[in-house]
Amino acid sequence: MMKSNRNQEVFKSFIKADSLMRFSVFLLGIIFLQACQNFTEGSTLSEKAGDHPNIIKLKGQSAEFTPEIVKLNENVYVAVGYDGSNASMVIGVDGVVIIDALRALGAAEKVAEQFREISRKPVKALIYTHGHEDHTGGASAFIEDSKDVQIIARVGFKDELQEHSPVEPILKQRNARQFGRDLLAKDVINRGVGPGNTSSDRVGKGYIAPNTTFNDSVFLTIAGIDIELYAANGETNDALFVWIPGLETLFTGDNYYKSFPNLYAIRGSQYRDVKSWGESIQKMNTFPVEYLVPGHTRPLSGNAAVHHNLENYSSAILSVYRQTIDAMNKGYTLQQTVDSVRLADSLINQPNLQEFYGSVPWGVRSIFLHYVGWFDGNPTNLYPLSSRQEAKYIIELAGGESKMLAQLNEAVKEGKYQWGLQLADYLLQIDFEPTIVISAKIKLLRNLAAQQINAPARNYYLAYSYEMEKNSMEPN
Repeated sequence: MMKSNRNQEVFKSFIKADSLMRFSVFLLGIIFLQACQNFTEGSTLSEKAGDHPNIIKLKGQSAEFTPEIVKLNENVYVAVGYDGSNASMVIGVDGVVIIDALRALGAAEKVAEQFREISRKPVKALIYTHGHEDHTGGASAFIEDSKDVQIIARVGFKDELQEHSPVEPILKQRNARQFGRDLLAKDVINRGVGPGNTSSDRVGKGYIAPNTTFNDSVFLTIAGIDIELYAANGETNDALFVWIPGLETLFTGDNYYKSFPNLYAIRGSQYRDVKSWGESIQKMNTFPVEYLVPGHTRPLSGNAAVHHNLENYSSAILSVYRQTIDAMNKGYTLQQTVDSVRLADSLINQPNLQEFYGSVPWGVRSIFLHYVGWFDGNPTNLYPLSSRQEAKYIIELAGGESKMLAQLNEAVKEGKYQWGLQLADYLLQIDFEPTIVISAKIKLLRNLAAQQINAPARNYYLAYSYEMEKNSMEPN
């Protein structure tokens, strides 16, 4: 259907919201497929066809978590793959310093035992790079019964965690989905920046609260080691990084790992300061680092390699931030902003920027909502229709429930998985043939999972599909 130039301009100016885009789709009779950076829809994979290229890449990422005590030099040892995160030991003159402490006490005990085989010197200090449980839960395994160990963290440590949230129950449920904690063994690949399965042996039971805190930075000498600690907002607002100049070693915590960063966690989290995150990485890159120890994935060695990785990491984070702000200031809606932000060609194929854990669109949404809240500027969205009423109108435009169900079945067959999910949700809103529609949605979720490079998204698709399947089989 042709429109005049004037009508096209009116359309562009006023029909920006995602809901109105869906109306125009139906009126024009066009099946709209949202492009997704993580995968391309359109091909239905059979088991005989083998894994999708994205799944092959994700499986390759598992090499980052092969259990090993990595020796970086005579003084620095990093435990990789024993739990969801890394723990490190730095050997000094008359003692050792531990940096991060894993999640499960059982896993931490195994690592602590191996560290003691390397050095029997007493632990003088333990540094938490941030408050997430996977870095703090096994502390007691390393310090044992000592009462004199400094436990060091930033002021405000752990303040933003889910256990302090009024919506903790739903955060826990979403956390389990994101990490695939309840998935069958056959479905598990990895978690993007950690093994697919981690120890459940006394999770968090070894946590010890800090007894030493600081605000912006602090320089310490512990066990004869000169240590510099710097506040570095990023994945958390209590994060820090550790620079040991005499060993040319940098411990980044979770502000760097081998994946595009998780600027927003789909389990639900407070705003992660994206601009500060990029700037924190830039600051790290001002030091002459020879050895880089991330909070997850394997360490890096060599000044040139470290500099390159930190440079493209900060560039990617700040590019997403600036593009999002620019689009917002042009009056773009949330979805238009998401659609407009892309990594440059020079960044998108970098090995340490693959979307194994974080996702560009998720980061864009987080930035947008942080600065302007839920209202995207289009007055249509001030008081939108209820989900059920919108579904009824859309189904009417499609020609009725049976025709939409036919379109849903066609979407499943043709590999239009995201479109199929949206159709399924309309039909579920009005309770039309719920058994059939739920079955279709389960299949669509699993097909999407089979194409997904992002581990949290893949785990969430699968976990949700199993929940739907279980609920559909339970008696009313």
